[in-house]
Amino acid sequence: MTIKDPIKWNYRVSAVYAVGIWTILGSYVLFKYTGLKQKFEEPENPNKHVYETAHSKTVIIYKEDFVPYSRRIYNFIKSLSGASGPS
Repeated sequence: MTIKDPIKWNYRVSAVYAVGIWTILGSYVLFKYTGLKQKFEEPENPNKHVYETAHSKTVIIYKEDFVPYSRRIYNFIKSLSGASGPS
């Protein structure tokens, strides 16, 4: 291995890195300034709750007829103790 081998390797890695960075920047400019990202409206779901703050947006979608795990465990333990089923 000669002294020029690491220098060649460094140039190649730098070129790959530069191509990646310019690709990311170009994609950002394309989507930001040309408006290719289109917004669409989703149909309203009664089980969907949206919590929006200044810095984040949280969407919680509840399943229909969902029983929480804590209630499932409670009902299972209650059935093992000889009680007359879930209340």
